[in-house]
Amino acid sequence: MNEIESKLSIKEKIGYSLGDTASHFVWDMVGFWILIFYTDTFGISAAAAGTIMLIARFWDMISDPIMGIIADRTNTRWGKFRPYILWMALPYSVLAVLTFTTPDLGPTGKVIYAGVTYMLLMTVFTAINLPYSSLGAVMTSDSYERAGLNSYRFIFAFIGQFIVSGTALSLALYFGQGDNAKGYQYTLILFSIISFALFMITFKTTKERVKPPKEQKENLKEDFRNLFKNRPWVILFFVGIISFIMFAMQNLSIAYYFKYYIGKEENVQLFNVIGTVALIVAIPFSKPLAKKFGKRNVFLASSLLSGFFFICLYLPGANNISMIYILNILAKMTYAPAVPLLWTMLADTADYSEWTTGRRSTGLVFSAATFAQKAGWGIGGALAGWMLAIFKFTPNVEQTETAITGIKLMISVIPGILYMSCAILLYFYTIDHETCVIMKSDLDKRRLAETTT
Repeated sequence: MNEIESKLSIKEKIGYSLGDTASHFVWDMVGFWILIFYTDTFGISAAAAGTIMLIARFWDMISDPIMGIIADRTNTRWGKFRPYILWMALPYSVLAVLTFTTPDLGPTGKVIYAGVTYMLLMTVFTAINLPYSSLGAVMTSDSYERAGLNSYRFIFAFIGQFIVSGTALSLALYFGQGDNAKGYQYTLILFSIISFALFMITFKTTKERVKPPKEQKENLKEDFRNLFKNRPWVILFFVGIISFIMFAMQNLSIAYYFKYYIGKEENVQLFNVIGTVALIVAIPFSKPLAKKFGKRNVFLASSLLSGFFFICLYLPGANNISMIYILNILAKMTYAPAVPLLWTMLADTADYSEWTTGRRSTGLVFSAATFAQKAGWGIGGALAGWMLAIFKFTPNVEQTETAITGIKLMISVIPGILYMSCAILLYFYTIDHETCVIMKSDLDKRRLAETTT
């Protein structure tokens, strides 16, 4: 691949990025509202809801690498990864609606229904999001062009989050007219239709360019062995899990924080919107900061600063709304530059594996990302549900001081400490700018030689 072929058009960057907007129309409904939907609308206990999320993670330990293996071995006229965007967009949309549907069942039936629909939704999420994430690594071989692509991606991702987190409750109230179950269901029907349409745009506007070496033969055992010998990948795998645990716990707790501590449930949308705007404003700084200081160093600094501001969220009183918003803005702005870097650095580890072993397994490498994302959300969701139970939370009543303390800890101190701990792991990450330049040069020469033989 030559230098010209490494550059991506604005149209292709936007087309690719709309796929993450599509994903967020469903994913953020799960990420922000599923726990309070289960406890306060569907009538499932917090402990049961948390357990459902954790059990689903054991299935993800199997389904995520399987999907990565399947995607790596897929060969169609559309490529390896793009076909799954086409094939899985409709099931993803349908299952999203079913997950937020409340059939009239007994207590056990409700738990079973919630568990089955949640697990199926997470499985289809893997089947569409893992290939989607892997696609970004094969659209160009240039590491900083990927950083730019991922900056576009997450700006558009957070536009989706902006819409969902800022309108979901209002739409549910409008559609439900006092019936929360109907309101959630109709809101998901709307969001799912938008999600499907945006995925179709992504499929139509993207192209795969980076191919595995021609002489590469299928060898699953060797692919797994190479994966776990890839120390930078291992580090990012654990960083991803910790990061998503932190955000799952916090995002799922915010609705409880405003409903039961602040006493103004409607303010949760403004809190989410302000935080998302801060993310969108700060994400474009990711690429220039990475070029100046290195991707690892920016990510490391982000985890320390953002974690500190999250911890500080414990301090404001219920009436000090302005300070709550200010700390949220500071935490999200310092977190934002790291968001695209996780995915860019994972693409670098795929290059690193090909560079050091002669084998490329992009789908398997990115299965770490989807597994980390879902494992983090599952573990974080389970911890949130269990902690609510431990702190004696009871839905739709005035909470005890113990329950309020637990809710405050879940949006501040606990996630803040978790995110700061990522800095320890990132200290040992070794793929720097010079390594990326050497890798790209060597791999481009190999690919050019393959095309001329």
